[in-house]
Amino acid sequence: MPLLKYEQIAEDLRTRIESGEFGPGDLLPSGRDLAQQWHVSRATVVKAYEVLRGDGLVVTKQGTGFTVTETPIARPAGGRRAGSKRVAGGAAYRRLGMPDRLVPPAHVVDVLALKPGQTALRRMRLVLLEDGSPGTLVTAWFPPDIADAAPRLALPGPIAEGTTHYVRRETGRSPREGVDTTTVRLASNEESHLLEVVQPAAVAVILHTAYDDDHRALVCEEGVTPAHVFEQTETYPMG
Repeated sequence: MPLLKYEQIAEDLRTRIESGEFGPGDLLPSGRDLAQQWHVSRATVVKAYEVLRGDGLVVTKQGTGFTVTETPIARPAGGRRAGSKRVAGGAAYRRLGMPDRLVPPAHVVDVLALKPGQTALRRMRLVLLEDGSPGTLVTAWFPPDIADAAPRLALPGPIAEGTTHYVRRETGRSPREGVDTTTVRLASNEESHLLEVVQPAAVAVILHTAYDDDHRALVCEEGVTPAHVFEQTETYPMG
């Protein structure tokens, strides 16, 4: 299905931000300039910018227009319900190490339906609390077919448009069902070090898996949060 005009404008701006043409804090083209360039109304341009703002790529500054977000944000694992914006529940984060390929833990192998000894692409990030201290350690595992089709996943920097959007563009596969499983255990040595907690330390673990239309896994994310900062609240109708 061809993109609508506002989606084309949003995609073009995403590409320009990703390429480095516009860096963090840079002012983006005005609504008037983009409207003239694309031969559309100002309202169409505003709609494009609203898409990018919902993805956490741009912010509005009074009297100046739209600028590129200075601090990239990411969400903890889980809670990726249909219609939720990428910034919902998002917080500042640090990317940890270089993406690499290795054999995942057994429970991730099962979820991704990998063969014995088969590797997956691992990306790690540390989502921060408001005071800058560690909040959640998230390890994302991408099956080899996704990693091969979406090569930017193997690069160290953040993907400005978000991995879900990028994978969709590169593979044509979209998440249709998410499964979140929450468990509690003790932190490993590495987790204790990264989360800055003293062992033995209890952690809540959310294992989030996104499946496509054919129930093939697109990604498996494991979010590890220290017990003292973990909180999960749901609001739902009753009758």
